Amino acid sequence: MAQRREFFPRQAVDAGTNRWDWALLPLVLAALLLLAYGATQMARPFQLGDVLPLSLEPAALPYYLLRTTLRMAMAMLASLVFACAFAVLAAKYRAAERVLVPMLDILQSIPILGFLSITVTGFIALFPGNLFGVECAAVFAIFTSQAWNMAFSLYQSLRNVPAELQEAAAVFQLSAWQRFWRLELPFAMPGLLWNMMMSMSGGWFFVVASEAISVANQSIKLPGVGSYIALAIEAKDMAAIGWAIAAMLLGIVLYDQLLFRPLVAWADKFRFEESGAEAAPQSWLLAWLRRTQGVQAVAGRLLQFLARSLLLWPRRHDGTSIRARPNPASANAQRIWDALLAAAVLWALWHLVRFVHTEVGWAELGQVLKLGAYTLLRVLLLIVLAALVWVPVGVWIGLNPLWAGRLQALAQFLAAFPANLLFPLAVVGIVRWQLNPDLWLSPLMVLGTQWYILFNVIAGASGVPTELRYAAHNLGLKGWLRWKRFLLPAVFPSFVTGAITASGGSWNASIVAEYVSWGDTTLVAQGLGSYIARQTAAGDFPRIALGIGVMCLYVMALNHFVWRRLYRLAEDRLHF
Repeated sequence: MAQRREFFPRQAVDAGTNRWDWALLPLVLAALLLLAYGATQMARPFQLGDVLPLSLEPAALPYYLLRTTLRMAMAMLASLVFACAFAVLAAKYRAAERVLVPMLDILQSIPILGFLSITVTGFIALFPGNLFGVECAAVFAIFTSQAWNMAFSLYQSLRNVPAELQEAAAVFQLSAWQRFWRLELPFAMPGLLWNMMMSMSGGWFFVVASEAISVANQSIKLPGVGSYIALAIEAKDMAAIGWAIAAMLLGIVLYDQLLFRPLVAWADKFRFEESGAEAAPQSWLLAWLRRTQGVQAVAGRLLQFLARSLLLWPRRHDGTSIRARPNPASANAQRIWDALLAAAVLWALWHLVRFVHTEVGWAELGQVLKLGAYTLLRVLLLIVLAALVWVPVGVWIGLNPLWAGRLQALAQFLAAFPANLLFPLAVVGIVRWQLNPDLWLSPLMVLGTQWYILFNVIAGASGVPTELRYAAHNLGLKGWLRWKRFLLPAVFPSFVTGAITASGGSWNASIVAEYVSWGDTTLVAQGLGSYIARQTAAGDFPRIALGIGVMCLYVMALNHFVWRRLYRLAEDRLHF
């Protein structure tokens, strides 16, 4: 086992303060003031029709960065709660898994604009006369770009907890609550943290859409970096876009240094192998916090509260007794559940058939299915190409913790860079050299989603036990044999998680990547994404619903027939 380092050392803490507390005090006060100011601005009075002032002046960017960062932090917290609830239910209850996993497939295939159009009116109605309703709609939109990736990651980790650790938990008579906090969440923590980084970075890709909201035939642009970018694109102000990229870089560096790097350094104690001190992740902020007495006292009380909560639901029997055996599922209850699911599916199919017959026609459905096949081919080809590039890179970074720390912020910035800022360059290049849009617009689909593969592979490689690395070295595994017998099986479950989320993200990105405009020039590639984009521009709601429904169908079929089978392969044959 790796040497365990507490978040704060286990030693007696004086009630007083030291010089490190006084040095930390200005930082804490500044953070509280910024949070209070940002919160008051998010909950200010507002009525539909009011104009929220926006400016392209660089001096406004720090304020916009604060508002965007608060929205993304709120969405991240909600995503973490959702991921924990989803993963526990889906991993531990077969009946829930059969509903939740397909539901998550559907949710990740619905475009973010679809969520906004459904929820914004409801959020505004919850907070009449207040801007917080619009802010909640924006936070929910960012939540939909973060939650699915984290939920899939935690679900995969809970399904792949080593059998010997499960047996140890049974021997120690851990209850379900204790097992989650003492075994399952710590085991999943390294992978979950990397996926939280990816989700936070991926949220920047959708921040433009989430901060520019249309409701009641009105456009509301919330103050933020996303609205600043949208305004700069409308004005074709390249200098302003440059300032926005600089502000994004500053924001990424700040939450890397103040949030993710301390968490990664702290979570290193959950690695289940020996690790050299020189390779352990380091964080100046975590080292600072460990020197403060006041923060140690607060953290100690929080840990005591968590420890007491673990005693609330103890296990009442020996982990090896007959009572510990799982109760067999009732055959009648299983039949009733299957019948309810079948009835729900038949009801949905009946309404789908009636909708197609009365609203769009069967010829239109056949055309949309053919367009979906074009997009499916692009998605599969791009995922394969992205895997060939980023799996080796992710394995190398994950097996070298020192480089992982150095490249962490760079990887987050590349993942956070809004790929739609590169679309105008693609349009100019395709028009200038008279290239085929069906071919050369395709890479735009994966620009913002390929990072899911990289981050998940890094997480999988960083969790490979050191004894396996030594065994592979002692056996003389080199070249392709080393990849085949050691590296690829080690990162395969994490790769599948990244491929699922990258695939779902690529389907969503196809809506903007297959229908690209810059000024008065528009390029269209044949596919389901361009179909949805055209119908959205035309306001044809039945055909918009048809396009989104067909996209959900393709995503669910791809996940069921490809990715789920790869999941089972990882669990049955490639399990460490």
